[in-house]
Order: sequence, then structure tokens, then C-alpha cells
Amino acid sequence: MAGSYNRVILVGNLTRDPEIRYVQSGSAVTKFALAVNRRTKNGDDTTFVDIVAWDNGNYKLAETCNTYLKKGMSVLVEGRLAIRSFDDKDGNKRKATEVVIDQMQMLDSRGGPRTEGGDGGYERSPAPARAATSSSTSFDEDAALEDEIPF
Repeated sequence: MAGSYNRVILVGNLTRDPEIRYVQSGSAVTKFALAVNRRTKNGDDTTFVDIVAWDNGNYKLAETCNTYLKKGMSVLVEGRLAIRSFDDKDGNKRKATEVVIDQMQMLDSRGGPRTEGGDGGYERSPAPARAATSSSTSFDEDAALEDEIPF
């Protein structure tokens, strides 16, 4: 029997500024949404996808996303599809489908925090936001998700 494979690659535009939270262990988690467009015969079809980024040891993906990404920016993300169940504040069972990313690449030619200048442009980011993940990490994001969901 063949093994399983869960990999998602998306390119889209942020629908809102990222939102960062910290779990009890001190790890940062950032959430944002992407609008991903697909051309059809009848025009464009847009899918809105929730994205979650965790800090993982020395790889500070959540903090990088929160610092450099802004609403409207174009970004490429790569990660895995996750479906989690939870009880809402009224006690109803809910499910959330999201992409938990381990890589992110800003695609705007002038990405970075907005400047206060009159042109309304972006400053160049000081360093690329993409880095390879390390397989020797001890952080268990699934356990952190079960312990405390900050969103």
C-alpha cells in the first residue's frame, strides 16, 4: 500500500493583516487568509483559504509573517492541509479547515512594511522570508494545537 502525502502550495493575496498570538509555551502563531483566484469561462472564481504559521525553534515563521506581510500583498505559501474540530462558545461542534505552512515567500517586488511616504509604497524587506525547515526540531505543533487554540 502506498504512503500518504499532504502538501499544499498556494499563491494568493492577503485578505487582511496577519494576526499574531502566543500559546502558553511561549510559541508564536500567526493567522491570516489568502484569496486565491482561478480563471473560468464565466470569469474569476476566488477561494478564501485560512493560513496558520507557527514559530518552530530558531525558525521564526510566525513572527516573520506578522512583521512583513500586509493586506493585499501577494505571497506564496507551502504547507499541509489541516482540519481541526472544536466547540464554539455556544457549545456547538465546529470544524476549521486551514493550511499550516512551513514556508512563505513574498512575491511583491516591493514587499515589506508600508512606509509613511507620500507614494504609499512598500519598503524593501531586509532579508528574504523563506527558509528551509529543520527535521531535527522538538516542537510539536499538533500537541500545541490540541492544548490551546488561540483563534
